[in-house]
Amino acid sequence: MSFELPMRAGPRPDTTDCAPHEQVSQNSPAEIHTLFKRRAFELSFVERRPSGISVPGAEALVLPHDHACGPREAFMIGREFAHVHPAYDGSSHLMLPLPVVEELIAKGWGEPHPMARLGHIPATAVMAFAPRDAAEVDVMLRLLSTSWDFARGKLATPAPVHIHG
Repeated sequence: MSFELPMRAGPRPDTTDCAPHEQVSQNSPAEIHTLFKRRAFELSFVERRPSGISVPGAEALVLPHDHACGPREAFMIGREFAHVHPAYDGSSHLMLPLPVVEELIAKGWGEPHPMARLGHIPATAVMAFAPRDAAEVDVMLRLLSTSWDFARGKLATPAPVHIHG
């Protein structure tokens, strides 16, 4: 899989290290959060629902049964492959193929989910930091589109991922 992100400018934001996993600094301005959410939910076949696993107010991207053809590690719960946190946070959790997870972390766009670091959920689960401007919305949409393709089974089969029970 060929995927390359630019380096994210500046220091990484502060986040919580437990559940709920939230971003607590460098949050999106209101207009940027609104722009990102509007564009995120324009992906084909995506159903907009309350998240089945996140904080109240988080909105999930869910695929209909006929389009959810990716591996188990492409989904958080049910057919939810990503969710956008409320405006006070602005970050997103999404499932990404392992090479993209490595790129996201190396380039400063996100971090592993704390439960993934502990081995309780797949290593494909990450937090992508809140976009701070329109250019960062574009990067976030590339990441989200990759998660969407992963969940639809449109990417090459990822390396096996050990899922802890």
